[in-house]
Amino acid sequence: MQSVPFTLAGTRLEALGSGALWWQDRSLLCVSDLHLGKSDRLARNGAAPLPPYETRDTLLRLEADLTQTGAGTVICLGDSFDDLAALESLSEDDRLWIARLQAGRRWVWIEGNHDPGPIDLGGSHLSELPAPPLTFRHIAKPGKSGEISGHYHPKATIRTRHRTITRPAFLFDTDRVILPAYGTYTGGLRSHDAALTSLMRPEARAILTGPTPRLVDMPR
Repeated sequence: MQSVPFTLAGTRLEALGSGALWWQDRSLLCVSDLHLGKSDRLARNGAAPLPPYETRDTLLRLEADLTQTGAGTVICLGDSFDDLAALESLSEDDRLWIARLQAGRRWVWIEGNHDPGPIDLGGSHLSELPAPPLTFRHIAKPGKSGEISGHYHPKATIRTRHRTITRPAFLFDTDRVILPAYGTYTGGLRSHDAALTSLMRPEARAILTGPTPRLVDMPR
């Protein structure tokens, strides 16, 4: 998987094409908004059924990133589960799979708005994680710097000579990076939405995910 390097608070990071963030100096992989069990929640709430394969697909991609990087620390940056009932409904096979991914690693679940409260699934559970000079939290806080967050599921659209491309995207400036959603069944918020333009500096840039990630000025 290709990546795009960038710097935040003097720290070299890499945006992987999968949507994961890699901090090589700390052997740290960060993913946000897995939303595991979304198909289960939708079915419980009477929505049109979706194929219940998103948990497996998301874990397959996470396993591939862990194999590629050999990460010693994993941070799941909130909304790892679509709700707490989705966590409870995980199959035994999926629980064992997560346990295998956790084996021999430090694993941190950051609290999100979809999955508040302790997660009884190995690892540690924190509201946020300071890792100077950076801080990991689910939702960006205006006025903060060195911040890594998720929550908004940012997407960016660019127009080439032949087509228009919309993909999940990292947004970053000198203060923060907002990660795209990593989960298979997740929507997204366009980068020109006021919720994102109000957080990001005018010079912010975007990295579109995919097999060949692309660095562009943040579309507004």
